[in-house]
Amino acid sequence: MADTITPMNRLNKLFAAKKHDLLSIYFTAGYPALDATVDIAEALEKAGADFLEIGFPYSDPVADGPTIQHSSEQALHNGMTLTVLFEQLKDIRQRVSIPILLMGYVNPIVQYGVERFCKDAAAVGVDGIIVPDLPMYEYEMLYSNYFEDNNLSNIFLVTPQTSEERIRKIDALSNSFIYLLSSSSITGGNLQLTDSIEGYYNRVEAMALNNPTIIGFGISDHASFSKACQYANGAIVGSAFVKLLGTEGYMEKIPGFIAGIKC
Repeated sequence: MADTITPMNRLNKLFAAKKHDLLSIYFTAGYPALDATVDIAEALEKAGADFLEIGFPYSDPVADGPTIQHSSEQALHNGMTLTVLFEQLKDIRQRVSIPILLMGYVNPIVQYGVERFCKDAAAVGVDGIIVPDLPMYEYEMLYSNYFEDNNLSNIFLVTPQTSEERIRKIDALSNSFIYLLSSSSITGGNLQLTDSIEGYYNRVEAMALNNPTIIGFGISDHASFSKACQYANGAIVGSAFVKLLGTEGYMEKIPGFIAGIKC
């Protein structure tokens, strides 16, 4: 079971040390250039990101909006695969110390081999995995041992439609944080604080979960980051940063981008 006592990984240590205003940045491995992944990760840490989500591209990213879909298509065109990504990351811990998660779809992981994937992720210093289309029961019944044996956190997603019973189950299976989607739509929209969404955040907060929560989808600037942090321990910026990576001179723009989110 996921609530078995395991050694603290970097995620656990981060959440133990910092309770509020945590900033995670998502970007797609292999975009805009095949060999840019580690340089971008290092620049994000230096600029002040608290942890990173490195997406591995997939040909059918159903939960992603046009920006991240385009980055995935370009990364695949550039030659990015899980094998290439693990090779790129083999020395990343010499340059990056903050927690790193891999995020992507279950199909490439199954093709790679779930046990092999977990071993290789742990070997390069990855702390957690986010797989939006991995059913909870499949994780629990088939794959949880691979994650636990490699001290990898599996991050579950919660939407406004998720029942309290399921959220409690997710909380019991989690050992780092829970990813709260700001909506049930695709990535790349704007954070909407309607009465129903605000009620959703308040409902989750009132549950007094054992794990911290991080809000994603629609966080793009300081205003949306601050709003999200009123309801959770932090927030994830994805599409807005991936858009930046599509511009000329993007490496020089990273410090200003992070400063603008956190200001």
